[in-house]
Amino acid sequence: MKEYSTERIRNVAFVSHSGAGKTTVGDAILFVTGGNDRFGRVDDETSVLDWDSEEIRRKTTISTGLAPVEWSDCKINILDTPGYFDFVGEVRSALRVADGALVVVDATGGVEVGTELVWQYTSEYEIPRLLVVNKLDRENTGFQETLNQLRNVFGSRVLPLYLPIGKEAGLKGVVDILREVALVPSPDGKKVVEESIPADLADQVSDLKEELKEAACDGDDELLEKYLDEGDLTDEEIIRGLRAASIARKAFITIPVSASKLIGIHQVLDAIVTYLPSPADVPAVRGVVPDTEDEVVRKADVSEPFSALVFKTTADPYVGKLTIFRVYSGKLAANSTCFNSSKKRAERIGHLFSIKGKSQEPVSHVSAGDIGAVAKLQETLTGDTLCTQEDPVLFAPISFPAPVYSLAVNPKTKGDEEKISAGLPRLTDEDPTITVERNTETGETILSGLGEVHVDVTTTKLKRKFGVDVDLTLPKIAYRETIKDSAKAEGRHKKQTGGRGQFGHVWIEFEHTSEQEFEFVDKIFGGAVPRQYIPAVEKGLREALQEGVLAGYPVVNLKATLYDGSFHPVDSSEMAFKIAASLAFKKGCAEAKPVLLEPIVRVEVTVPEQYMGDIMGDLNKKRGRILGMESKGHIQVIKALAPLSEMQRYAIDLRSMTQGRGLFTMELDHYEEVPDNIAAQIIEEAQKEKENK
Repeated sequence: MKEYSTERIRNVAFVSHSGAGKTTVGDAILFVTGGNDRFGRVDDETSVLDWDSEEIRRKTTISTGLAPVEWSDCKINILDTPGYFDFVGEVRSALRVADGALVVVDATGGVEVGTELVWQYTSEYEIPRLLVVNKLDRENTGFQETLNQLRNVFGSRVLPLYLPIGKEAGLKGVVDILREVALVPSPDGKKVVEESIPADLADQVSDLKEELKEAACDGDDELLEKYLDEGDLTDEEIIRGLRAASIARKAFITIPVSASKLIGIHQVLDAIVTYLPSPADVPAVRGVVPDTEDEVVRKADVSEPFSALVFKTTADPYVGKLTIFRVYSGKLAANSTCFNSSKKRAERIGHLFSIKGKSQEPVSHVSAGDIGAVAKLQETLTGDTLCTQEDPVLFAPISFPAPVYSLAVNPKTKGDEEKISAGLPRLTDEDPTITVERNTETGETILSGLGEVHVDVTTTKLKRKFGVDVDLTLPKIAYRETIKDSAKAEGRHKKQTGGRGQFGHVWIEFEHTSEQEFEFVDKIFGGAVPRQYIPAVEKGLREALQEGVLAGYPVVNLKATLYDGSFHPVDSSEMAFKIAASLAFKKGCAEAKPVLLEPIVRVEVTVPEQYMGDIMGDLNKKRGRILGMESKGHIQVIKALAPLSEMQRYAIDLRSMTQGRGLFTMELDHYEEVPDNIAAQIIEEAQKEKENK
């Protein structure tokens, strides 16, 4: 592929609800542009973009697929993202480096929850976007019905640039509203044949062209003045105004498509080139000088100092670790060096590549606005900034959603713990939305992700790449204990076994406090407990806090006031006072109305309105408290608080209740008291577990 200037590059993220067909749109584009000599299809396992073995097995995109294509003397970098919510981290990282987005809508389902979500993300990143209404060859579909829904949800700025000719199985092409001509794909789909507009569409085309003229004026004041004076605009002026309106996000060009029949694909390519911005058309990227708050502005220009953001990390079986990046300024040459300002480490650059599906094409350099890859960087991870050491800059890292589904990981084969310890961190390098942590309280290794499929894919990779099979179980809940009342307790430790004995004696008052997890107050007067032993009393209490009197869970929100005691001039020691403090702790907590606390999570559930009743009923059954609801068109957002113990499988429950059309986020909010009947069960189970050890 030849080299393109920054102005001739388009970085476009393909986004949608799961199953809308964006990968098929991408494969169709590759075929039409000559990027692939056959039309790869997901169902035939021949897709260029869905090439990973897990993607082939599941027939869904799991990881952002990359492919550059050439069209109208432009290079279009396709970033084909997953639609499945479990892999939304891939969507966010792709949108972070894209200059435009192609929002694909399934005409059989219309605007789905995932459509709303990617629209929200593109708005958050202020990305211009085109709308593609796909699968119009299917039964019970209609472009006008979907267009009406899009306008109802996203506003009147949704503008059709083409109309379909025919419908469902009779779909044969599209009408170009601007040029007032019919466009029908050739038998092989690689070319477009121009025909006359069907008579039954002539009036509609005329009306819609007037809408395009008015929309063009929104992007250009000069055109508005001319339109008001003369009542008309040339096609070139309409295109100029629509481009400005599209880049300013005042207009969203909409195209009817059947990707499987290669209908509308040429028009999608034309629209990407004409109505989406190049890297030179978007605002310059801003960062800071490392270790300062001094702002740095980097323009998309090869003459600027080199800067880039890493948005993806993969493990290739042939070249090893691949780091994929977007260059914002300057250029990066092969066989050179650069500086990772996030890690403050220099990196050696070897071979550089352009990525197309699973293949890599060597390139000599990657210039401003373009996307490239480099192998075997030692320190660099997704979200890191690359630059020169002479002109360093640090960009904000990529924002990823917090995990919502966690499982405890155990090897099926004894002795494979080391393989798990080595493999899981490597997988988190590839996927920042996966987290792995060791729970010191329970001793479990916890693998967390964005859903059941996400975690399943991760463990499948663990087996394939590191040869370790694992069992997955729900993690133990990290309960806490506290006291509701106050109590004064004596702790007396005396032991005499010949020779020097042990003696420590304390009186401690225990109270509840909401100010901090543990507060120790020394109120000893007159040397009842010598100064040198008071730290031992506090240490003994802090150690005792790790195991409460009810079920052995850590104790929080406790104030302990040491106010009296006694000592022996020979037998007293730090150890004796530590033991005395722990004895007082057990007595005092037992007498001060101990209670069990459970983690409460803040949940935000996004579902189509027809599922709202089921969701609210289910949350109530889970001891949830509804905080409020928000309507976004036909989508409802429900905010609630609920116990973590009831929400551990919510990713599965929600998918079952909504047929996969619901999304949710979840984060720890606070701890609160467990109801008595449930606390009794938890305490009984903890005691049984302790007895069985």
